[in-house]
Amino acid sequence: MGLSEKLEAIIKPVVESFGCVLWGVEFRPLQKSALLRIFIDKQGGVSLDDCSNVSYQLSGVLDVEDPIQMPYTLEVSSPGIDRPLLKPEHFTEYRGATIKVRLQWPIEGSRNFQGILESSNDEQIELAQDGRVIQIPYAAITKARLKLDVDFSNKGSLQ
Repeated sequence: MGLSEKLEAIIKPVVESFGCVLWGVEFRPLQKSALLRIFIDKQGGVSLDDCSNVSYQLSGVLDVEDPIQMPYTLEVSSPGIDRPLLKPEHFTEYRGATIKVRLQWPIEGSRNFQGILESSNDEQIELAQDGRVIQIPYAAITKARLKLDVDFSNKGSLQ
């Protein structure tokens, strides 16, 4: 069992005990420490108290289980409106949405894409951009997020 699977197995029951769903886990090793970012979600939205309670309980559980062998910072937050897409099932859920994707290596000469998520399977996504469909393997993706389509044309004036 790799570190990602071990972390998820430890974290998921704690998150669920507070009536939340584990959206995802990001572990980013840095030079002298690491960042462990936990995204939680729930029907009706996540409150600051939800994040605080999960963080407090999780901190204790992680201290006992000790899966990370270096100093790290723990962050617990909502995935937000522009939520990160971390797992194949996230991509499946948001088919038809506009997403932004950053890649580890270039595909068709680019490492950054924005377009409509046409389809996804266990190996890749298909992104429609400028009249063409680009196939992007999950292994190439370093970051993917929903892109908000907000119309500010009807903004009121502040007088």
